[in-house]
Amino acid sequence: MSLDERAPAVARTVSPPTPGRRPSPGPAKAVVVIAPLALTIALGLWGIRRQNTMWGDESVTYQLAHRDLSQIWHTAQHIDLVHALYYAVMHEIFGLFGGGLLTLRLPSVLAMSVAASGVGLLAVRLAGPRAGLLAGLVFPLLPQVQKYAQEGRSYAMVCALVTWATYALVVSVPHRARWWRWAVYGSTMLLACLLHEFAVLALVAHGVTLAVSRVPRPVMRAWSVAAAGVVAGLLPLAIYSAGQSEQVSWIGGPVRLRYFLVVAVVGVVCARAPLGVRGPVRLSVLAVPILVLPGLLLLTASFLVRPIFVDRYVLYSNIGIALLLGAWMDYFHRRQRSSRIAWIAVVAVLAALVPPSLSLRTPQSRSNDVTAIGATVREEGRPGDGLLYLPGQHRILTAGNPEDTRFLTDLALAQDPVSSNTLAGVELPAQDIAARMLECDRIVAVRAGGGYSLTNPREKAKTSTLRRHFREYGTTHVNGARVTVYVRDHDPSPKADRR
Repeated sequence: MSLDERAPAVARTVSPPTPGRRPSPGPAKAVVVIAPLALTIALGLWGIRRQNTMWGDESVTYQLAHRDLSQIWHTAQHIDLVHALYYAVMHEIFGLFGGGLLTLRLPSVLAMSVAASGVGLLAVRLAGPRAGLLAGLVFPLLPQVQKYAQEGRSYAMVCALVTWATYALVVSVPHRARWWRWAVYGSTMLLACLLHEFAVLALVAHGVTLAVSRVPRPVMRAWSVAAAGVVAGLLPLAIYSAGQSEQVSWIGGPVRLRYFLVVAVVGVVCARAPLGVRGPVRLSVLAVPILVLPGLLLLTASFLVRPIFVDRYVLYSNIGIALLLGAWMDYFHRRQRSSRIAWIAVVAVLAALVPPSLSLRTPQSRSNDVTAIGATVREEGRPGDGLLYLPGQHRILTAGNPEDTRFLTDLALAQDPVSSNTLAGVELPAQDIAARMLECDRIVAVRAGGGYSLTNPREKAKTSTLRRHFREYGTTHVNGARVTVYVRDHDPSPKADRR
């Protein structure tokens, strides 16, 4: 072999090796985004119809979103201003895709799916790809997340916006005064607050996170400007909606407090482990405040001002527990030599989640079932019977399907909800209600819990007239209400009792 033939071989043997490149994080991030998104959609579509039933709050969404935008605005001047933007959004969605039950709930499924991907990316940035995947998969498994992913209300959308605002916060911290990043953070937070005012409590959690992290002054200054913009944008809504505080008068005490307390304790315990990697913002310093502070502030206000704690108002606190559980499982996996214990724990947790997951997809999982209430009224009533709501504000419980009450006469109604720009319509004066009741031989009365007061002259007239001039013939109990048939003593052929 000639020297010329050997030279390339020699050159190859003496040339230094090419430095190895770090694998691109792109594929890992893609998995972290897609896997939680797909799992959330699958869980959201599973049993989404709940046997074709709807509960009261969803019925309100359904009714108001079918009104035109000017009617929604005029109604919001009287009640539910805090949800006006959500009703407007749903109005547009109904216009594009039709106003059925699936269209009512699918936006929440998609919003929660986007939130799950955001949780995964947050954990990737703070604790690595495996923690990100685990956190993203834990999030849609949480019972509260499963519940509100299938509900036609604003809470899933708020959760998604708070999630991505939190991601924008974490991404913006290293870049200090890049104004456009903070503008994205502020606008996302403001949109979440306009959908539901209590999203502003997440802003407080973010401020605590930055203070504990001791970020540089330019970062704190940029966040303060963004936070001030959010508060300024929210202030008009907060002021005007404060005049409608009577709409939360049904809250007699903390609603479903146990879930909040359990996840808060579990999250704080997980945070004691060395989770994630050190950086400008550590995972536990971000996750614990958003898990604990919004609920704690709402609970404090409930004791000092008025009862206002409802678990769904701070649904976004589940971001914190998902981050902590995902990072803790990653930490446990790294420390545990044998994976047998980890797999046993995973199987046990999944098995424990099956009963609540099945229960959440039944009509009984909600505090009432307006579909069953309306069907019972239709079944018990005869054409021409009187119809009475105790109290009148619960007329919304049968408004979802007008066919249920089509052949009955609403004895107290003076002006219907649409023409009066209200949720439950305007009722007659007390004496007129009593007079109309005395013209009937049969009355179908719908009683629902909450909001009932004998100090209201209209409600007093209804109950006193029933007591003096009618007798109870039969009562049917349905989820969230009682439907009772009353007859005058001279009625010869009352309808049979259907218990």
